[in-house]
Amino acid sequence: MNKNPLLDLESYGQSIWLDYLRRNALDNGELKQWIEQDGVGGLTSNPSIFEKAIAGSHDYDNSIRAMALEGKSIEEIYEALTVEDIQRAADLFRPTYERLQGGDGFASLEVSPRLAHDTAGTVQEAHRLWAAVNRPNIFIKVPSTKEGLPAIRQLIGEGINVNITLLFGLPRYREVAEAYISGLEILASQGKPLERVASVASFFLSRIDVLVDPMLEKLKTEGEPAEEMATSLHGQVAIASARVAYQLYKEIFGSDRFQKLAQKGARTQRVLWASTGTKNPEYSDVKYVEPLIGPDTINTVPIETLDAYRDHGKPASRIEEGVQDAYDVLEGLGQTGIDIDQVTQQLEDEGVTKFNKALDQLTASLNEKREATFKEPLDRQSFRRRK
Repeated sequence: MNKNPLLDLESYGQSIWLDYLRRNALDNGELKQWIEQDGVGGLTSNPSIFEKAIAGSHDYDNSIRAMALEGKSIEEIYEALTVEDIQRAADLFRPTYERLQGGDGFASLEVSPRLAHDTAGTVQEAHRLWAAVNRPNIFIKVPSTKEGLPAIRQLIGEGINVNITLLFGLPRYREVAEAYISGLEILASQGKPLERVASVASFFLSRIDVLVDPMLEKLKTEGEPAEEMATSLHGQVAIASARVAYQLYKEIFGSDRFQKLAQKGARTQRVLWASTGTKNPEYSDVKYVEPLIGPDTINTVPIETLDAYRDHGKPASRIEEGVQDAYDVLEGLGQTGIDIDQVTQQLEDEGVTKFNKALDQLTASLNEKREATFKEPLDRQSFRRRK
């Protein structure tokens, strides 16, 4: 029997996480199986994931009816459902968390995307979610918007684990890492322990190529030399950006400033590759996994990519390969007239909009399910109450 390639990733310093959560995977033992048989070390959630899980299934209907009959609001129902799922997932990952002494084994829950540009609101909701889940091995997800940065610093300074989400650009990454280190310095100045404070910086990758590739296709129609340059860059920008990000990671967390914190027990803020499901059918289904394996990295994958890697993944430490080529790709992109900073800002804005839309759709679906409870015949409602 062939060895599962997913199980080899840990030996290269990479953790594989799931970009997926749904109650039936908790109920039927699937998540437990992925942890035990595939070495899955964590998972992440977001409004889009919960919208698909709750609105796209009947898994949650009984819980929604019960809370509706108790008079719970839509917001209370949504939070109760998501908190319960994250608690159950975190409990399944707890043995991993303990085995690695807090080095892995996390479940992530996101603050509302409606707060993406509200620092105070983000901090307030993060506090509430952290207390509600009440597990040491969770991350509260905070977007890497300008308004999110001071929230990250404050939350880390209070000892709350933060997963920085919707991160696309390299300049913004420096700000994200700065916020994390500043938060640790606050904790250290208060004499508080640093060992179990954790953070990850989640780079969204495939969306970069989805936006940039059509721009390059257009350049191909302009003839030489633009055509040759565009062809060489096609499908390369996201991976190049990730490889350069990893070089920045090593620089930042190898600095004297951070090493002073490391001597007190501080952990680096690992880089996490997100949006790694292949969206272009012409590309390999493990395109955003194979080139980005290396120490202190996480790859959070959808189920389809997990299955694909289990089937034909070829693990090896590749994150340090072709580093100069990666810098050349980003420089070449600028030479074509495509501004990568504008691209990543557009992607950040679109990401916030996308998550808000998913939350709106989920809210509407929850409202329909809640209202349907009160339209049921009285005898059925009474039976459920008695039961």
